[in-house]
Amino acid sequence: MDSIIPGMVNELPKFSAMYNMVHIDEKWFYMSDKIQRFYLFPWEDDPYRATQSKTFMAKVMFNSGVARPHITSDGEVIWDGKLGIFAFTEQVAAKKFKEQMSKWPLGACKEIWIQQDNARPHIHAGDTQFKEAATKDGFNIRLINQPAQSPDMNVLDLGFFRAFQLIQYKEFPKSVDELIKAVKDAYNIFNPKSLNYTWLHLQYCMLEILQLNGGNNYKNPHKGKRRLESMGLLPVQIEVPTVTRVQAQQFLSEGYVEVNITQEHNIEDNMSQIEYEV
Repeated sequence: MDSIIPGMVNELPKFSAMYNMVHIDEKWFYMSDKIQRFYLFPWEDDPYRATQSKTFMAKVMFNSGVARPHITSDGEVIWDGKLGIFAFTEQVAAKKFKEQMSKWPLGACKEIWIQQDNARPHIHAGDTQFKEAATKDGFNIRLINQPAQSPDMNVLDLGFFRAFQLIQYKEFPKSVDELIKAVKDAYNIFNPKSLNYTWLHLQYCMLEILQLNGGNNYKNPHKGKRRLESMGLLPVQIEVPTVTRVQAQQFLSEGYVEVNITQEHNIEDNMSQIEYEV
């Protein structure tokens, strides 16, 4: 609900364009897929890889951060939205944070929201070192957590990781160093317009979740974004029907009342008294 911009007299409410959002996440990348297809000339040797078993294949964990690319109405990519991808075999010092933020486009909003998932190793939003680094050079960066049990609420899980992993699988790395290079190369050549489609797809998924009062048992909303872009009709923000917005607000308010009622009953049972909120 916080991502919705209220509508005007002749306009429906819309989701925020999300140009000041950053999504970060981790993912395992494997040396190869379990099944790969190769096209070889008759004189070429078959690719060979030895591994302990299909279950234990060589892999490396990566951490990545992306924002929404800046693309003009004419299709020109001003900024690709990529903040970097780092293997967990590397020593990523605090100075890397400043290096990443140096990629932030000039003139863009410096009040930035970074969304992470709820994994325990992640830092807390009130972490002192993070807050110190997040307010330098005119930035005001805040950390928020991804909604629980909602993998579609992260652009990286929603399609970005899967899409550029297909590019990485076109390579045939034979060592961890080659795997790291293959992943970084795939990340760098990934089409920013495809990344922009994923950010837009996130808004379509958010609309579906609102219509289900927070549920995630919806069908994947396919909207033909490439076709819309070719026709010059690709939206920057998705409109939210007033009925959907009001219904979601009502559902949230009813849920809040139920929590308060439960709390009051617990107080009555345990302390033989009722406390009323003003």
